[in-house]
Amino acid sequence: QVQPVESGGGLVQPGDSLRLSCIVSGGTFSTYVMGWFRQAPGMEREFVATISRNGRSTYYATSVKDRFIVSRDNAKIAVSLQMNSLKPEDTATYFCHANIVGLGQYWGQGTQVTVSS
Repeated sequence: QVQPVESGGGLVQPGDSLRLSCIVSGGTFSTYVMGWFRQAPGMEREFVATISRNGRSTYYATSVKDRFIVSRDNAKIAVSLQMNSLKPEDTATYFCHANIVGLGQYWGQGTQVTVSS
């Protein structure tokens, strides 16, 4: 059973930084395309960032590009999201996502990020 578990959310002020982490148990982590999504209250879940299996390719939503950095450590079965220059509109529940070819998609339970002064 593949299970992503996020951590690192919290309350920060505008302009601050925060780092989210996700540990993925089960299966072979290095074969998973990993991503981060977020969902604000009353809004649809939206894509934030994705990283390839070997970590060499990344892709970001326009709204976070140049502020957020996604990375992974296959030896630690972990993916991270470094969030810099946070804005109030970044407030959301952030979800770790594993896309496994032939098996499906797996989601974490989410971690809350609140950006407020």
